[in-house]
Amino acid sequence: MPHSDDDSISDCSTQYGHKPVLLEEAVGILSPSDGKTYLDCTFGGGGHTRKILESANCRVVAIDRDPAAAKRAEKLKSEYGERFDFAPIKFSDLDKLQTGGYAGILFDFGVSSFQLDDAERGFSFMRDGPLDMRMDNSQGTTALEFIENTDEAELSEVLRGYGQERHPRKVARAIIAARDAGKISTTAELAELIASAFKVREKTHPATRAFQAIRIKINDELGEIERALPKAFDALESGGVLAAISFHSLEDRIVKRFFRRMTGRPENPFENAPFGNIEKHASAITRKPVIPGACEISDNPRSRSAKLRAIKKD
Repeated sequence: MPHSDDDSISDCSTQYGHKPVLLEEAVGILSPSDGKTYLDCTFGGGGHTRKILESANCRVVAIDRDPAAAKRAEKLKSEYGERFDFAPIKFSDLDKLQTGGYAGILFDFGVSSFQLDDAERGFSFMRDGPLDMRMDNSQGTTALEFIENTDEAELSEVLRGYGQERHPRKVARAIIAARDAGKISTTAELAELIASAFKVREKTHPATRAFQAIRIKINDELGEIERALPKAFDALESGGVLAAISFHSLEDRIVKRFFRRMTGRPENPFENAPFGNIEKHASAITRKPVIPGACEISDNPRSRSAKLRAIKKD
């Protein structure tokens, strides 16, 4: 689906309580059909799921590891009955579902608006709250526990690798020093500490990369994507569509490489391997990523970095 800045492509208002990114584009690529089953691997607020259900007399199975998402899914269950099912699992465990042979599977990576806007979840430095950041806040290591138990070398590597922080050692050193002095316990304290380590102000808040890095680390977000994509592809029926929305280069790189491999192309476009030596299992739907139009970005600034890629299983 070619990208267009025409506002008619993307409805800039929504009734779902949050703004599902690239809603029209993603569902348009899935092209829901009557009698088919679709899998929404990142239910969130249910915007994409609802749109799929509205588009055809089809069935949707949705999954999300966030306990809060399960509560939001109850409303759709009451509305759509047997056409909708929800499973409270990580998307890397999608092979444990009893269903299969999906006509389309959608991933929408990253943090949902519900998680960002809830100060108690600790995802955003814009709202002071506990340093949690867990996608599933019923289990696992919190961001504060990670900070309390890491060392400067590990933290520096996390900041560099997952946050693409340009000064990882400097930031790690400042965080460890503040931790040892008992000065970090909330999101605001961590953000202020990082900001104070930089004399030059950047366009984005200095803590943005650090928050991203720690969140990705404690939730194993990149590992989840790497494990889930092959399972999702296997779960598709012949002719089924696999679509993924990414929000930063680390996610997009994993998707792009997997999609290239499935479509019989070298994962690295600079490789000299002949195309004939790579087995082809799918066809590309999007040669270039679909990105939000000006209207959507204006209405939902969080969508500005989104990229949608899709392939169709042979």
